[in-house]
Amino acid sequence: MGWILLIVLILIAAFLIYVAMKPNSFRMERSARIAAPAERVFPFVNDFHLWTQWSPFEGLDPGMQRSFSGASSGVGSVYEYSGNNRVGAGRMEIRESVPNAKVLSSLDFSRPMVAHNFAEFTFRPEGGGTVVTWAMYGPSPFMSKLFTTFISMESIVGKQFDEGLANLKRVSEG
Repeated sequence: MGWILLIVLILIAAFLIYVAMKPNSFRMERSARIAAPAERVFPFVNDFHLWTQWSPFEGLDPGMQRSFSGASSGVGSVYEYSGNNRVGAGRMEIRESVPNAKVLSSLDFSRPMVAHNFAEFTFRPEGGGTVVTWAMYGPSPFMSKLFTTFISMESIVGKQFDEGLANLKRVSEG
């Protein structure tokens, strides 16, 4: 019985060391080619009021509460939301806005778990259209490392990014 307990403790310690050794930050991104110039696509990202037309998160809770403050668009624009368990609660603020090239937002989740990340959209002209890249990155504390050991954020959030970019394509090309 003593040996079994010792082996179990060693396995638990090895697992916790494995989790602790995972990278201290993460980055995930998706890209899509949109058959529209950046001048047409950019406003949908730079103005939080327009996110209801394309964001994959908007349809997860019809009763989601939204509030807007700060600038109407661009740097200083703030979007706060609170919804059901699928949506959670959080706050986004545009920190950098380079017309037709880049939008960088801080992304602060307060529910279902606390996290402080960045969302970045870049717009690159290509063949009469625009390649839009949506990235999210930030720190990966121990609890996030533990969570992502069992659940792939890439498979969950990546699908949502793909859906959002497809929606952005639809509204930009329409």
